[in-house]
Amino acid sequence: MRRNSVKIKIRFTTSVFCLSLLMSFCFRAVGQPGNDYINVSSGVQYQLIGTYDPKKLDEILKKDLEDFLSTSTMGPRVFNDSFPPAKYPVKLYRVKYNSVIPELANRPTVASGLIAIPENGSDSMPVIMYQHGTVFSKTEVPSFPDNSMETKIMIARFASHGYIVIGADYFGKGISDLPDSYLVYNSTQQACVDMLSASKSILASIKIKTGLFFISGWSQGGWATLIYLHKLESLGIPVTAAATASAPTDVFTIMDRWCNNYQPVDAVYLPGCITLQIQAQEYYHQQVGLTASAIRPEYLQASIDFYNNKIDWTTFRKLTKDKLPDYLKPEFLASGNTGDSPYWQTLEKSQAYRWRSHTPLKNYYGGSDEVVPVFIAVLPEYFHKVLGCGPTTAVYAGDKADHRITFVYSVLHEKKWFDDFLKKQ
Repeated sequence: MRRNSVKIKIRFTTSVFCLSLLMSFCFRAVGQPGNDYINVSSGVQYQLIGTYDPKKLDEILKKDLEDFLSTSTMGPRVFNDSFPPAKYPVKLYRVKYNSVIPELANRPTVASGLIAIPENGSDSMPVIMYQHGTVFSKTEVPSFPDNSMETKIMIARFASHGYIVIGADYFGKGISDLPDSYLVYNSTQQACVDMLSASKSILASIKIKTGLFFISGWSQGGWATLIYLHKLESLGIPVTAAATASAPTDVFTIMDRWCNNYQPVDAVYLPGCITLQIQAQEYYHQQVGLTASAIRPEYLQASIDFYNNKIDWTTFRKLTKDKLPDYLKPEFLASGNTGDSPYWQTLEKSQAYRWRSHTPLKNYYGGSDEVVPVFIAVLPEYFHKVLGCGPTTAVYAGDKADHRITFVYSVLHEKKWFDDFLKKQ
């Protein structure tokens, strides 16, 4: 009798153990957080890194948004109750993909990004590809969404309402082992184009069809969105509509303005932006000695350490100056007068609006933006009107809209605009 009991107990325990193993294997097979990457094809891999449920998504657009806007000119509650509640949970996937560095003779590299997919039961959804703004660490980017408030806002606003959200990290960010490619024209285009291709492969592998395609970006990401749009149009890849917020459309002009016409409104982090840009240009365009020729010697080592992620923004600020005229060498500042040096000539080639675009485009801008002056943000509208192309429209976020307010305003309104295209299908 006892022997039979023991046998039954052993069999039951063994069955439960086997069932547990089987269930564990099945859960891992569909990609639970912490799993290894799943191979798709041609160096494309993806990994489930988590899920945002509706409660989490609503918190992003309430408490988290208030914190994000706490230092803004219009106050933290300006958008309180403006965003509708989330409809769907969203699964988050980190993507790894092969790419090349155009400025370095197409040297191979590996880059990363994010795909956020609504759990709405549909096998066909519209897509928005979001280009992120300036960040001072490797992981405040789409593929690490918990560290990137702007990415979380896009997920909560778009993915929780039925859009697939895609975002590239750019070279030097996320898992990339490269230096930051900050405002480097061709590498930024390449990272975005190859991220889109990788995302299409992944979505096809999991039997999800893609509908209308939109692109959007803020600050650096606004510039990236425009040059990406240029690339997509040149490749014949249709974009339903595009939107930017606080886009530095003319890199030459905005850098010269920052360097040689300091204003009290200027953001204290502009020295951080320009040190990333100068060192990125030295590396990717092989302009040897550029950094040392531009930055005052007493701030040079801190600048190099900041670019190489050895010190953070807070430490960099303590060791340098908030005003660009005090941070940069006088002779470098003077070189902006004529713009004849390789540095300025490269920036001149990095403008993001001088072509005959045919994609509907809205450029959002604010009257109190501490980073992008109004004139810079509205250039695409006036240039495209002169050429008779477009339609391109500059949209005013308000007299008191600073850099962050302009971004949130754009996200709130551009989705309504994008939704209109879905209704016309």
